[in-house]
Amino acid sequence: PQGIGSPSVYHAVIVIFLEFFAWGLLTAPTLVVLHETFPKHTFLMNGLIQGVKGLLSFLSAPLIGALSDVWGRKSFLLLTVFFTCAPIPLMKISPWWYFAVISVSGVFAVTFSVVFAYVADITQEHERSMAYGLVSATFAASLVTSPAIGAYLGRVYGDSLVVVLATAIALLDICFILVAVPESLPEKMRPASWGAPISWEQADPFASLKKVGQDSIVLLICITVFLSYLPEAGQYSSFFLYLRQIMGFSSESVAAFIAVLGILSIIAQTIVLSLLMRSIGNKNTILLGLGFQILQLAWYGFGSEPWMWAAGAVAAMSSITFPAVSALVSRTADADQQGVVQGMITGIRGLCNGLGPALYGFIFYIFHVELNELPMPEAPAGGGVVTQYHVQQNSIIPGPPFLFGACSVLLALLVALFIPEHTNLNVRSGSWKKHCGSHGHPHSPQAPGDAKEPLLQDTNV
Repeated sequence: PQGIGSPSVYHAVIVIFLEFFAWGLLTAPTLVVLHETFPKHTFLMNGLIQGVKGLLSFLSAPLIGALSDVWGRKSFLLLTVFFTCAPIPLMKISPWWYFAVISVSGVFAVTFSVVFAYVADITQEHERSMAYGLVSATFAASLVTSPAIGAYLGRVYGDSLVVVLATAIALLDICFILVAVPESLPEKMRPASWGAPISWEQADPFASLKKVGQDSIVLLICITVFLSYLPEAGQYSSFFLYLRQIMGFSSESVAAFIAVLGILSIIAQTIVLSLLMRSIGNKNTILLGLGFQILQLAWYGFGSEPWMWAAGAVAAMSSITFPAVSALVSRTADADQQGVVQGMITGIRGLCNGLGPALYGFIFYIFHVELNELPMPEAPAGGGVVTQYHVQQNSIIPGPPFLFGACSVLLALLVALFIPEHTNLNVRSGSWKKHCGSHGHPHSPQAPGDAKEPLLQDTNV
């Protein structure tokens, strides 16, 4: 087989690390280019761009997963990484094309789906959870380190060098897939021709959502996930722009905030989560995580610059909610229902990735939270124009979308109160149970604990 050595988890880890390290380098330059390109409706346009990308990813992820089940993983790893990283060099060539291509690249921005299928091909059922955790931790590590490096290089050498470096790393990732990554799907499981049929039921992005109402407990869990992840998805899309332009954080401060938040989230999702699950139980852990999320969103909505750092620690604690939900589903669903129920939650989160950013951008727009550039009273000796940013202070609330999000999570908390601690989920799976959120494929069914989402999603940071 093409590639170096036999397929391993480490091939997948390197692919993920290089892709998201390249994008992490561009965190600070992207915030600047976004405001320069859309000075009057920065948050609205950011929400629309990320919303279109998220919605396209939601629609295409099951199809790409189904196609990779038939045609193999390597070609789709190459396809997703190439198109996901294609916008990077356009940042300095044409910002308008840069944001346009980012939106359209959502069709292929599903590297995680293919990577998890790759891992499922080469691991045994009892090894899979640890392998998924390694991939998620690698993703987190790349985003903890790269924004700070990009901000430093941009300040010392300029943003153009950062864009060139990110492009080079993306090309290195593509070359690594071409040369070093072997195909993981066994030859006997692939048809002889590329015209072989695929399971369109498995490729239907709305297939998971059609099963939601068949069990009252599943319905409660799905409503809780929707109401809590909708503001989370919107927050991820706009929060660092909010810190940079509204709260007045420097590029270095934003990068440091990402690093601190990432490290605290990893600690919360491993050590703290396991302690809470043992001491207060699954359901109470979910309720506690939702409570932290309400506090965090309210803090973001009213907070000022110094308080944002403390709010970040609360945000890290709120990250325990979804792993606790996945664990609850995994423990209460039957073995042959795992893919069905986890697929529902995956589908709802994918839908939120499209709706959340657009909703946040629209609320910023409604409340006129925009930016002005005002010339300083005295120009410098060199004759250049110095500008400063400030918020139109027509409201005492700097971040109205975050308060809307807090209200949404409060509703999620009220719904979660009615979820029983121990129950038996009963969803008719039928032939559809192969639709398992594209974490695996029909040839490798997963055990009850193995169909979990990664703790960190491949949303745009």
